[in-house]
Amino acid sequence: MPDLHLKTYIKAPIEIVFDLARSIDLHMLSLEHTNEKAIAGRTTGLVKKDETVTWRAKHLGITQMLTSHITDVEPHHFFADKMVSGAFKNFRHEHHFEKLENGDTFMKDLFSYTSPLGILGIIADKLFLENYMTKLLEQRNLTLKQVAEDGRWKELPGMEKHL
Repeated sequence: MPDLHLKTYIKAPIEIVFDLARSIDLHMLSLEHTNEKAIAGRTTGLVKKDETVTWRAKHLGITQMLTSHITDVEPHHFFADKMVSGAFKNFRHEHHFEKLENGDTFMKDLFSYTSPLGILGIIADKLFLENYMTKLLEQRNLTLKQVAEDGRWKELPGMEKHL
């Protein structure tokens, strides 16, 4: 079971970063190259505790569907989601946020997953899947950082409360 740990420093207030991380619209923007779309459950705005989102995207040349459930939300410091159905045997994604003394934000992602297919899944993890998932999360975090820092967050649904 791979455990991915990503750390991102963002020059923006914790409240904005926390909400961007919960934004369906930011998520779709960050993964445009996979044609990722929210198609059921929450499909725009900010996810809340106990909501679900069903995503459709093309990964590794295959169109896939994945439904995740938001299990925990602790504004503005933590939220987590877990897979309800999809290609993985299971996954959990934790999002941690820390307000720094200068007003900026430190964001940490912990993504744990288990691939299906037993030993074949373990081999796939080592050959390409762990690297692929890390790059997806890095792309998402880079987009979040850029949108938070350049002010484009003001254009996203659900972010108007910060204006």
